[in-house]
Amino acid sequence: MLRGAARSSFFRYPSRCLHSRIQSSVCLSHVQSCGKQYRYSQVRQWSNIPFITMPLSRSHGKSFAHRSELKHAKRIVVKLGSAVVTRGDECGLALGRLASIVEQVSMLQNQGREMMIVTSGAVAFGKQRLRHEILLSQSVRQALHSGQNQLKDMAIPVLEARACAAAGQSGLMALYEAMFTQYSICAAQILVTNLDFHDEQKRRNLNGTLHELLRMNIVPIINTNDAVVPPPEPNSDLQGVNVISIKDNDSLAARLAVEMKADLIIVLSDVEGLFDSPPGSDDAKLIDIFYPGDQQSVTFGNKSRVGLGGMEAKVKAALWALQGGTSVVIANGTHPKISGHVITDIVEGKKVGTFFSEVKPAGPTVEQQAEMARAGGRTLAALEPEQRAEVIFHLADLLTDHREEILSANKKDMEEAETKGRLPPPLLKRLSLSTAKLNSLAIGLRQIASSSKDSVGRVIRRTQIAQELELEQVTVPIGVLLVIFESRPDCLPQVAALAIASGNGLLLKGGKEASYSNHILHRLTQEALSVHGVKDAVQLVSTREDVEDLCRLDKLIDLIIPRGSSDLVRNIQKAAKGIPVMGHSEGICHVYIDSESAVEKITRIVRDSKCDYPAACNAVETLLIHRDLLRTAVFDQIIDMLRVEQVKIHAGPKFASYLTFSPSEVKSLRTEYGDLECCIEVVDSVQDAIDHIHKYGSSHTDVIVTENEKTAEYFLQHVDSACVFWNASTRFSDGYRFGLGAEVGISTSRIHARGPVGIEGLLTTKWLLRGNNHVVSDFAEQGNMKYLHESLPVPQRNTS
Repeated sequence: MLRGAARSSFFRYPSRCLHSRIQSSVCLSHVQSCGKQYRYSQVRQWSNIPFITMPLSRSHGKSFAHRSELKHAKRIVVKLGSAVVTRGDECGLALGRLASIVEQVSMLQNQGREMMIVTSGAVAFGKQRLRHEILLSQSVRQALHSGQNQLKDMAIPVLEARACAAAGQSGLMALYEAMFTQYSICAAQILVTNLDFHDEQKRRNLNGTLHELLRMNIVPIINTNDAVVPPPEPNSDLQGVNVISIKDNDSLAARLAVEMKADLIIVLSDVEGLFDSPPGSDDAKLIDIFYPGDQQSVTFGNKSRVGLGGMEAKVKAALWALQGGTSVVIANGTHPKISGHVITDIVEGKKVGTFFSEVKPAGPTVEQQAEMARAGGRTLAALEPEQRAEVIFHLADLLTDHREEILSANKKDMEEAETKGRLPPPLLKRLSLSTAKLNSLAIGLRQIASSSKDSVGRVIRRTQIAQELELEQVTVPIGVLLVIFESRPDCLPQVAALAIASGNGLLLKGGKEASYSNHILHRLTQEALSVHGVKDAVQLVSTREDVEDLCRLDKLIDLIIPRGSSDLVRNIQKAAKGIPVMGHSEGICHVYIDSESAVEKITRIVRDSKCDYPAACNAVETLLIHRDLLRTAVFDQIIDMLRVEQVKIHAGPKFASYLTFSPSEVKSLRTEYGDLECCIEVVDSVQDAIDHIHKYGSSHTDVIVTENEKTAEYFLQHVDSACVFWNASTRFSDGYRFGLGAEVGISTSRIHARGPVGIEGLLTTKWLLRGNNHVVSDFAEQGNMKYLHESLPVPQRNTS
């Protein structure tokens, strides 16, 4: 009873829609009761439905403006097109897809939403049944006539659609009931025709029936009564909010959604959504968001292989529903890799299909930004090296000239972050800009500009293939980079400078906590690019795109570089299934203190590695101490220094076994603390230290402190990490400190760039072959040409 009382607060209906009883004149809108299952559902529905915590109630009247708002949709209509419900042979149902759809609808229903289904499939199901009956009947007659069981020349007559619908409707509903029963949900069937919407009394009856079913937590399954439906009335389709001809299930879903004040219609078809030209054509592009008035930009193709409506009918119905205050998404319900979660993905606000919105943003879409970045990047790569350097020098000057404006914007970000209290201290420190940081940025940018003059187009190999046939391998940009970064606004000009120097187009996605800082820094970057007319090469994504949505743009983005927490990097690596990701998932760095190390070097290196900037990915997380140093003055000095610096110590398993009273034993030797914490573990030898690093490290940065050169060289050669140091702090693992000017990130990948990634890591190569009427057949056994494959001198790099 308590559950029932709690649930009732979720339901709010307009007073005109409340009916104390279902009127008897709803015979044309036939409701099939659920019998015993309904009585069981009444007991279940108030006891164990896992309600979501977010409030779902909202006042109806305007459609959602953004995809991210779809998670607040309370009443949802799911329209299943014929191509979704039926098999490829159009005889029978696609049971696997249907079961998956029912599972998703049930999940949302059990979250407290009100789900309705508008379904096709009765004709296909009936066609399958009638074909079977006709074949069986013909075989029996033939057997009686000939005395033999032979099926010869059995032609199946053309089956009339209304008869198929009459034969298939009950079976289709029985199938839905059986599937929903698996989730303890009751379903009810409603068959409608145009008259049920155009006759005012029947419309009110239908409205009352649907509201009563939703109130009882029953999923209505609606279909046109194809057994008796007349042809659609001409010139009466989609003429205003109160008039719509139910000519197909698209228009039915739109009419029903507006009538029931639904928040969202999900239209599932056999295409990914709305394209600007017929799907399958060479230049067809999926439209992410469609706005009223954009019809002129779309060329419609033929309708689906089955069903009455094509994409044009879907768009008309969608715009009609949008006018009535209901949001619409058209998506693919047949793709085997996405159909199992397409409905829930849409409701979660993910970038699936085409979203219809009445709110047109002022700026370009992220797809348009990626295309602009690609075109701008190609123009940038074609500039002279001195021109690209000039852009970067100008950006460095702008950072200095507009220092006060930048710091003022950053102050707003800091104040909002501190007021909301959502950022931990390490991220707050990363968010903060200062005069010193801006000066360092300007110095780094000038360093990039000076070293970039011979990066793009540099010849790295020349080969004389044959007489007058010369091959060159030259450096070229990767293409379009997507760099996703958290908190650190100083990352923006660093990455932009590296992209400019390497001739790459760039998409930047910063955290909203740094929005003011990012905006001013991006404006200054575009101002610098405008010197040579390549303003569009660097784009800042400021729309509501989720990182997961950006990672799906595999046709527009060539490389993703995440800069932020290990969780961010891991999530991007998981989401970016079609785009390479360059980065590191964790920064578990080690310092190994050898038995032959000098105490003054130990304390300086360990203090700097841990305490200089503990939130950085190149800060040490584990100290490996040689066993011989335990219970010595050296060991005591290490511990005293860490205590003075207020570093919390965790004991590794071996270290803990040596102590009677030890610090808290570490939960995992693969922990990146990102704060004034570290683990201490004991090892027996340099080989033991190397084995530990390979087992628990992240291939980021590892250090040995020793006075024994032979031991040091063994460590340097055998540790398989991106950066390996001898008697130096882990904090040197940085693009600026390496002389790269800046870094786009630190990579622990096994291919392409490793360690701090500067200009070189953002380049790939292409091959240029220059010949004179050469063909491969001349080099065959009977040909008159021979391969030489002689190496030619490579032009010297311009290091001035």
